[in-house]
Amino acid sequence: MLRHELPNGYALRLLEESDAEELFALVDANRKHLEPWMPWVPNEHSAEDVLQFIRGTRKQIGDNEGLQTAIVGPDGRIVGMVGFHGVDWLNRRTSIGYWIAHDHQGRGTMTHAVRALVDHAFGTWTLNRVTIEAAVDNARSRAVPERLGFVHEGTLRGAGRVGDRTMDHAVYAVVAADWTIS
Repeated sequence: MLRHELPNGYALRLLEESDAEELFALVDANRKHLEPWMPWVPNEHSAEDVLQFIRGTRKQIGDNEGLQTAIVGPDGRIVGMVGFHGVDWLNRRTSIGYWIAHDHQGRGTMTHAVRALVDHAFGTWTLNRVTIEAAVDNARSRAVPERLGFVHEGTLRGAGRVGDRTMDHAVYAVVAADWTIS
């Protein structure tokens, strides 16, 4: 998956080292939007921090442990990220994480992006299970797996920590037998 066009004019593509400044600027501009949910946001202090993340994503691909993709808008600018946290090849399962800039919410982009990754997990990788965890109070994030027909399997108490807050996570899953590849 080098580039994947989404139905609404957005696309997914792999990150390049040259994206570090742009991705840092996007995170920096969306700190208030992301900080309540993403524990890594306070650690992103410079484009150099983002460059290390990008290098880690390239290693993840090289090690066959998943991939991270930039979500790019119709103008080619990065507007968010979606990717696999890792792949458990023995048990044929993975999990997906995502975020999108505040001013790009509400367009169906993340639902299309996650659908593309689930299609990749079940189609290309022939995995059996994909999960998504979202903070119980993060209604927008929870809406993505719900729209895609994931099953809410339960709540993990005290599963996430952002700053001084501990949050419960809603766990959603879909298995290959229940998924129709687009």
